[in-house]
Amino acid sequence: MTTTSSADRGRQLVPLHCDDLSQFAKSLRAQLGEHLQTTPGAAPSHVQLLNMLARSAGHRSMQALRAQAVLKPPAAPPAPAPAAALGAHAQKALTQFDEHGRLSRWPYKFSVQRLAMWGLWLRFDSGRPYTEREVNEILKAWTTYGDHVTPRRELVEMKLLGRKDDCSVYWKEPQRPTDEIRALLQALRARQA
Repeated sequence: MTTTSSADRGRQLVPLHCDDLSQFAKSLRAQLGEHLQTTPGAAPSHVQLLNMLARSAGHRSMQALRAQAVLKPPAAPPAPAPAAALGAHAQKALTQFDEHGRLSRWPYKFSVQRLAMWGLWLRFDSGRPYTEREVNEILKAWTTYGDHVTPRRELVEMKLLGRKDDCSVYWKEPQRPTDEIRALLQALRARQA
């Protein structure tokens, strides 16, 4: 993020980096709230907004951020941690999905089936109740081989999805995937993008 527009070609570009976007947003929201309490209905000025952005990223002010940018060149952003390598079963599970991240065939091996179910578990939202019809629609959208019933049953058996005894409500169960499963899910997310 830079604090100058493309029209300001002669100005110094000041990079703004934050390690935690969530904390950045919370801080910015709090500062905007304080501003609106003291001056109801008035948007912050350009300079006030620049200072809010700088403080949200952990700097004293925009002036301090600009001085820091002059004194030292911006460091390269940290390299992402290397993803855990896919094991043989995870690699095999990944081959069961097409280039869009849809399960294109039911895996033959039981261990690969188990890993593939995590790819379907990924498609459900946490904390949201689903009807059986909604579960079926999601599974039909994320499988291409014409069987949504088997994956639904397996997701419940593996406790990746929970359901009421009468099958009227389903929900995504919270889970802690292993490193191998996280690597598989990351690879599937990349295919979806």
